[in-house]
Amino acid sequence: MMEKKKILLAVSGGIAAYKAATVASRLYQSGYDVKVILTHAAQKFITPLTFQTLTRQEVFTDTFEEKEPAVVSHIDLADWADLVLIAPATANVIGKLANGIADDMLTTTLLATKADVLVAPAMNVNMFNHPAVKKNMETLSTFGWRFIEPNEGLLACGWIGKGRLAEPEELIESVHTYFNEKKTEQTAPLKGKKVLVTAGPTREELDPVRYFTNHSSGKMGYAIAAAAKELGADVTLVTGPTSISIPSGIAVAKVTSAKEMYDATLSRFSEQDVVIKCAAVADYTPTIVHHNKFKKKNDTWTIELKKTDDILQALGERKEHQVLIGFAAETENLEDYAKDKLIRKNLDMVVGNDVSKEGSGFGSDTNEIMMIKKDGSVKTLPILSKEKAAREIFEEVMELMNR
Repeated sequence: MMEKKKILLAVSGGIAAYKAATVASRLYQSGYDVKVILTHAAQKFITPLTFQTLTRQEVFTDTFEEKEPAVVSHIDLADWADLVLIAPATANVIGKLANGIADDMLTTTLLATKADVLVAPAMNVNMFNHPAVKKNMETLSTFGWRFIEPNEGLLACGWIGKGRLAEPEELIESVHTYFNEKKTEQTAPLKGKKVLVTAGPTREELDPVRYFTNHSSGKMGYAIAAAAKELGADVTLVTGPTSISIPSGIAVAKVTSAKEMYDATLSRFSEQDVVIKCAAVADYTPTIVHHNKFKKKNDTWTIELKKTDDILQALGERKEHQVLIGFAAETENLEDYAKDKLIRKNLDMVVGNDVSKEGSGFGSDTNEIMMIKKDGSVKTLPILSKEKAAREIFEEVMELMNR
């Protein structure tokens, strides 16, 4: 390695703590500076002396053990790290960190650090699948923390399922990958730029069991967000309900209704350099929302709808320095409707796609797009994977930014 990177290995209390010794040793042998925090519970499984011997560094276990009067230990350690790896991360420590609890050396340090964090969960399969644990992991993901998925197999408790700590080789590879990505970001064309992407459908509630929605899967928007991240941008994804995993390293705002997406997007708009509105937002919402399930009464049910706030229109009216991109999903007269949207909503570019075509509709893994810019230029692409289409979109976005 050209320069030594500093890894803070945080070990919490689970049987998988023994694997952390191998991780510490291999990282040290790979040329990293490694310091270790052990929770009180972790010390029930493995001793500080083990890690001290493997890393040639002092091991940290107690928030109140201040050996250097010139510094506050947990703050100094938080500032020292280039990257934090929590392995194993128990349900307990994940829950504490997600809720801002700082009651030991690990949690006080993690809440103080500005370094990126890799989290490697390890626990019983039922704990891993518990809604509270899932919610806490989602919260940490919104902080930009990355997760290293646990493996499936026979667990120490006797259950078989997902929950085994990733193998040391996988953990070390994740660290290598992180620093390789960072190196790439240093020369990335969108480094330092802020990009906001909206994705997925919205749901407009009718009663506690019914809602209006559309067929959008969110795949195109998620691909655009991932492409922006690969180019080095600071990405925010405002997403309606989807079943897609959040791309790594991306800030997420999860919304449900058109009103929630409107508020989440406009409140962040002023600080963005690029906004790409890919979400399929409801144009109408029920005038009356029933608090209880509406019971069958007659052969027909007439529902009155009212217009939702037009997010793209509002963004176009407020646009200052931002590059603003909209999508036009049509089933006929694609180019005419797309050009009309471009002008009416003050866009820099509109991306049109005919969702009635095979391979270009909602839910597909491919898309056939047409990109129309404010200067009147039109670029039509053949059917591509949505990932490839996203990269093509950003080729045009970067040209607009350079202008």
